[in-house]
Amino acid sequence: MVNEIKLFDFKGNQVRTVVIGSEPYFVGKDVATAIGYLNTRKAIKDHVNPKYQREERIVTPSGVQTMTVISEPGIYQLAGQSKLPSAEPFQDWVYEQVLPSIRKDGAYLAPKTAEEWLNNPDLMIDVLTRYKQSQKEIQRLYDENAVMAPKADYTDKMLSNPGLETTSMIAKNYGYSAVQFNRLLYGFKIQFRQGGTWVLYSKYQDKGYTHIEPYEYTNSDGVHQVRNTMKWTQKGAKFLYDFLADRGIRPNVEQLSVGELDGTN
Repeated sequence: MVNEIKLFDFKGNQVRTVVIGSEPYFVGKDVATAIGYLNTRKAIKDHVNPKYQREERIVTPSGVQTMTVISEPGIYQLAGQSKLPSAEPFQDWVYEQVLPSIRKDGAYLAPKTAEEWLNNPDLMIDVLTRYKQSQKEIQRLYDENAVMAPKADYTDKMLSNPGLETTSMIAKNYGYSAVQFNRLLYGFKIQFRQGGTWVLYSKYQDKGYTHIEPYEYTNSDGVHQVRNTMKWTQKGAKFLYDFLADRGIRPNVEQLSVGELDGTN
């Protein structure tokens, strides 16, 4: 089967996308080139976990070709681990422009979705059912978060709990900024943004991984306000370490040790 593509432009670089099984994929070579990698094949091999890449038949000006495409988590791996100047702008572009443009009502829809739905009513029922379930889950998390919100003395609750780590602290160990690390975890479906606060998906809730704390700040109008922030417990930090290590993402100090052992540094 030949997949239909949708084209995007990042600073003069063509980036081809394709929807496979309701999920968006990106032509790996296009992504690596846009970020600034010279050896695109090596970049994908070194930075993208095999589970986030696959071979697909793509239409090109010279005919149908089999190409490596990478999923959304693969995008965050390829861009997030790069020090190239275009890496972070590219990641922002994908997150803020590309994905919203191919996302509709919380689901990714292929160009011929309407036709497919008409020809396959069961598919339409399945998609709508999953959408309804996702909306219920979002509402449940919203209600739960509202219950956790501070109700009285904010000052006492602002005190840091022993053993808690901010996302910035953990991200620094991996050579990421807090923004990059949050998007990496978002790409892995660990957390999502709700009302300005990152919260865990239900799969990872109630496991003691995080703690929500309020903090006070003064906005640009000089008004004192309170916002929630999510911090990681020691158990949560260990979970992140194991989860990322299984996907080939390790702290900088471990990457250095491996490089010293195999003679690459």
